This record gives sequence, structure tokens and C-alpha cells, in this order.
Amino acid sequence: MKTRRMFAIQCFAIQCVVVGVAFLSLTSWMAAQDQQRGREMYVCSEANPASACTAENTCGSGSTACTVEIKRSSYAASVTPGIANAKSNMPFCVKVGTTMIWKSPSKNTGFVIDFGPDNPFAQEAIVGGSDRPVSVVTKKKGCYKYSSGACYSGGLDGMCGSVETELIITDGK
Repeated sequence: MKTRRMFAIQCFAIQCVVVGVAFLSLTSWMAAQDQQRGREMYVCSEANPASACTAENTCGSGSTACTVEIKRSSYAASVTPGIANAKSNMPFCVKVGTTMIWKSPSKNTGFVIDFGPDNPFAQEAIVGGSDRPVSVVTKKKGCYKYSSGACYSGGLDGMCGSVETELIITDGK
């Protein structure tokens, strides 16, 4: 009888230790994630954001339009410039005077591109959809953070997604 009781107490103690270690591991991992949150480096916070522009991440030119696709992804929106091997939601560059065509290749998807009060296109938010691409011309040089939202037409809550990213506009030279 004493042996069974001792065995039960030992099992309970081992379970408590295992649960405690798992809890401490989880909380330390969560603390590390919180410390990293907010450390994401924004190109626009750099001293010279235009120095990040190369031929590989520059879209369009003064004579060629830059086409940017906005899609609704699984959990958010995605913005992809018409550059070979471009990754979604990564900062990209255009030159002043470049025509940008914002469009959604996905059927029944609308989008909103919002640069806030400091808009490089001298207009309000860009609103379009799969049946309505929007063309705008870059007016001001600078680095701009913007948010993009994409929604399925007639969608309910949860049918929209958004993402924030950056656009660097350099001299037209």
C-alpha cells in the first residue's frame, strides 16, 4: 500500500516538473518573440533609403509602366511588382514620372492602396479591382510606407486582408 502511494506521489511530482518546464519554455519563447517584434527593419527608416534601389528591385521607368498586382492571400493581402523574381510584400523602387498600374489579377477582388497624408501620387487612396485597374504617375521622390487591402466581392467579415509595405521613389534620372 505504501509502495503504491509513493509511486503515485512520484508520478505526480514528475508530471508537475514536466508541466512546469514546458510552461517556462513556452513563456521564455514568447518573451523572445515579443522582444523581436518591432525590430523589423523598415527601408524608410534608413538614412538613405534610395541606396537600397538596384536594377533587380526597380520597377518600370519613365517610358515603361510598373504593373503592381494586389491579391487576397490566405491570411492577408499580397503586393507584387512586375519585376522578375519579385517577392510579395517586399519594398521596391520606381523613378519619379513612372506610371504605375495597380491591379488585381484575381476575379471579384477589390483593393485599396493607402499612403496616408503623404501620398506620392498627389491624390487620395487608390481604389480599384479585378475589373478596374488604376493608373497613377509618381510625382514625389521619397520613401513611403503604405497599406494595401484586398477583399473578395460580396465577402463577409474575414474576406478581406491587408498588409503594410514600402515604396521608394527615386530621381527620374
